[in-house]
Amino acid sequence: MSGATVRDMAAGIRWREIGWALPWLLFQAFPLVDLIETPRPTAVKVVAGVGLAVFTLLYLDVFRRAFGCHESPRGRLVVLAVLGIALAVWLGPSWAGLMIYVSAAAGVTLPVRWVFPASLAAAVFCAATLWVHGDLGDLFILPVMCVLTAFALQGTRHLISINAELTEARDELARNAVAEERLRFARDLHDLLGHSLSLIALKSELAGRLAERDPARAREEMADVEAAARRALAEVRDAVSGYRQISVAQAVAEARSALSAAGITLRAPSGVSSLPAKVDAVLGWVVREATTNVLRHSGASTVTIRLDVDERAALLVVSDDGVGSTATPGAGLSGLSERVEGLGGRLESGPAGTHGFRLAAQVPLGAAVERVAVP
Repeated sequence: MSGATVRDMAAGIRWREIGWALPWLLFQAFPLVDLIETPRPTAVKVVAGVGLAVFTLLYLDVFRRAFGCHESPRGRLVVLAVLGIALAVWLGPSWAGLMIYVSAAAGVTLPVRWVFPASLAAAVFCAATLWVHGDLGDLFILPVMCVLTAFALQGTRHLISINAELTEARDELARNAVAEERLRFARDLHDLLGHSLSLIALKSELAGRLAERDPARAREEMADVEAAARRALAEVRDAVSGYRQISVAQAVAEARSALSAAGITLRAPSGVSSLPAKVDAVLGWVVREATTNVLRHSGASTVTIRLDVDERAALLVVSDDGVGSTATPGAGLSGLSERVEGLGGRLESGPAGTHGFRLAAQVPLGAAVERVAVP
């Protein structure tokens, strides 16, 4: 990943963190209008404007740190509250709405047990400021917004935390599935080839020692080496062939188990039509590859598998409602396309409507049957 890409990603993350704070800046219309329209000495307006700008920057920084998982912004929250109180006491009721920002910052910063006391204290101070100036009746909405804003932001903070945990769990499930599959295949290869390769090594060493002293015996040993190598090659072919021959029904069952563990709903047919062996295996791999991509990349909540079979062809479609993918197809999809095209079919992948991802494989049954008959 290039340095420019990393910088672009970091900038996007920073803007997303600050974005949660921007809608609430609407309430700054009250102090801004007061700053412009109320007659005051120029020095007072300058100091008040600087104070409002510092208050706004502190508010945005608290949000950036709270949602960006940086160090705790509670110290900045205290400075924000003190500055907001000072401006409201100094400049009057139009500035009491700054307590809404203090409540919002408390909602994303403080533990749950402290959010209500902090927002209530901000609401009480806001109401007291308005009452002293006789504006409580006209601007009663401002103290109410202090409490509502704090709880709205606390709920948003909770949802973001839960979503991050779910994403981490989903990634962990995908990593574990890949690791377990690698270990299983490595174990199978070790069991199949361990004896054969040890035998080949021993007989090759023996043949080397006998090459000058007993050429006839050395030729016999090398013949045994050749036979052992051919047996090992056949065993590897059988292992790889057995490893790859899965069925649509088996792949759907595996997908249901894996997706369910990741909290993803699977909509799939309860029964699968009988298919020629090679078509069944290839479409099973389509289901497995699609499931792996969903677990790794999509962030989907629902996956749908549809299988349509007629006299000429079988059509398998796997779609999800996730974020989709704009990346170049990787080795998984490339290998899958080769398998499907090897049976005279075609593989299509791309966005599923406005969002999500769709993987479709169509394989002709007649061509597949003919190919099955070829040794």
